[in-house]
Amino acid sequence: MKNKPLSILLLIAASTVTGASELIYTPINPSFGGHPNNSAHLMGVANAINTYKAPSSSSGIEQQSSLERLAANLESRLISQLLSDIGTGNTSGIVDTPDFTLNVSENPPGSGNLVIQIRDKNTGESTEINVSGLTPNN
Repeated sequence: MKNKPLSILLLIAASTVTGASELIYTPINPSFGGHPNNSAHLMGVANAINTYKAPSSSSGIEQQSSLERLAANLESRLISQLLSDIGTGNTSGIVDTPDFTLNVSENPPGSGNLVIQIRDKNTGESTEINVSGLTPNN
């Protein structure tokens, strides 16, 4: 019974009204409403933990000159024209560039079977693509 008064005292203390207030959020980052003097400190911390290094200018990728870009665009345009001509009924043509030769023909003629032969001039490698069921849009 000696602990009874102590227990009652603890019960009364625990049941008293406690004071509470609102939780108030104060942002730290000045970008989100924080104090403007925090920006230098936050930037310093961000720079300290940043491990990203910009790639060096000698990344192994060569920049094309204007002349090389023009040649590549013209090759692309010629190939595009050749392939669009196929859709209108012209089923043969050749595009010859410094790097490759593209030969398009219908084999046998009038069959609707298109043969596209691509030959790499640098390596001598050749690829043949067969497309069947061609019906031009005359």
